[in-house]
Amino acid sequence: MDLLLGIDIGSTSIKANVYELEGKLAAGGSRPTVLSHPYKDHPAWSVWEPDIIWKAVKDSIKEALDKLESKSEIRSVSVTGFGMDGIPVNKSGKWLYPFISWHCPRTEEQCSRWSGEVGPDNIFSISGKQVMPMDTVYRILWIKENHPEILEKTFKWLLIEDYINYLLCGEIATDYSMASSTSLFDQKNRIWSTELLDRAKLDTSLFPEPFPAGTVLGNISSKAGKETGLPTTVKVVLGGHDYHCAALAVGAFVPETVMSINGTWEMILQSSTLPMLGKKVFENGINVESHIAKNMYNIVAYAVSGLMYEWLNKTICIEEQLEGENNNISVWKILEEKAVSAPIGSNGVFFAPYFSGAGSPYVDNRAAGAFAGLTINADKGSLIRSVIEALNYQFRDMLTAFESATGSSVERIVATGGAAKNKFWTQNKADITGKLIEVPAIEEATTLGAALVSGIGIGIYKGEKEAYQKTYHISYICEPDMNNKALYDDYYQIYKNLYPDLKNINNNIYERFRK
Repeated sequence: MDLLLGIDIGSTSIKANVYELEGKLAAGGSRPTVLSHPYKDHPAWSVWEPDIIWKAVKDSIKEALDKLESKSEIRSVSVTGFGMDGIPVNKSGKWLYPFISWHCPRTEEQCSRWSGEVGPDNIFSISGKQVMPMDTVYRILWIKENHPEILEKTFKWLLIEDYINYLLCGEIATDYSMASSTSLFDQKNRIWSTELLDRAKLDTSLFPEPFPAGTVLGNISSKAGKETGLPTTVKVVLGGHDYHCAALAVGAFVPETVMSINGTWEMILQSSTLPMLGKKVFENGINVESHIAKNMYNIVAYAVSGLMYEWLNKTICIEEQLEGENNNISVWKILEEKAVSAPIGSNGVFFAPYFSGAGSPYVDNRAAGAFAGLTINADKGSLIRSVIEALNYQFRDMLTAFESATGSSVERIVATGGAAKNKFWTQNKADITGKLIEVPAIEEATTLGAALVSGIGIGIYKGEKEAYQKTYHISYICEPDMNNKALYDDYYQIYKNLYPDLKNINNNIYERFRK
């Protein structure tokens, strides 16, 4: 029996999942993704330590392999994960500086200066990217300005998935979807942009050659084989950005299917045969990126989402955590039940979900979160429900911007990611937007998508359509309750005022505490 391996470098956890060709999860392993804050003078600065990341990948693979009867049946592996975060390596492949995490605020100065010089509209018209301080170009400019000696020794700048591929098989490459996260990629021609590189005073040779996802890089090296337990017969196939891989797994590689993936971030994604780099798309705060699907692009609305629900659990819901531990119940189930117990509108409590800045349509890295409307009636259930409602209001914001930019009306959405496992959250999303939400029966769409890419790359599947048709099944569907929708239409107008009303306050806070 042939098996396929997908590895996901996620912001919360690193997963290695092995799948049968029909999409059934055969075995899996995971480890937490450790975020480090090693700079005492800059406590907000965040990095991923490369050796810790690699150990987590190895341990996840070993855990998965230990659950298999025969690891020799694994034919191929692809790596997926978050974009932007990269690492400088020398000619020997040794890393020279840790991955600056997308959480890290240190690159705002480089972002403001360079984007101001080049022009946000010009950056978008070439790369398809909105101005975001976390993008790769600003990390490189920060290194160039603060540690020029490191950049002088750098042979290649590898994005995090590309670095793991290098450790697995010794080959250096990137795919179009990962290159799209750098703000330096020419979307129309799918090459590194000489204009943007010249404006950044960077050489093209600093970057790996970009290839389509599904390109076979080589076999697992003997060194990686010993460290991970993977046979050297396993082919390493170029994967791509995490939500692009998830899109493959849920069928969002044709324009008719719109995907929402909600994990740490929430993304709304629709494919296109052309890069939609027009003014209206830019003004609605939407990115245009190359898909992992052959000859396709994605238009993407985005915002941080599930990270705030995790914060809620860790900081406010300690009692619920203890209740879950004492009764052997998932804390997430307890939170869901308490959210259901609160009325629509959360007793007038509203939440501003901008813990890591605002995404589409505002694109404001200085935005921050807040609770509003707190009174003596605001019990724990109201707080929990207000966060879920706010994240779905935010989703409605993104969806409205998305429809405005594309000129299309979205009626059916396929939802995946951790939040889709919460049926109340998903039904609430349908009620707030008035859209039908379909949830697939998929164990980890990102790792499955990566596994499918690897299968396409080695010819097990003829293409995206066959891979999707053989593995896709529906779990459940949420249709909107239009009576609830009418109430939420009213409450949404209150939510819409939170961002503009808090903007000046958040700017002042940023200047004093986060710069």
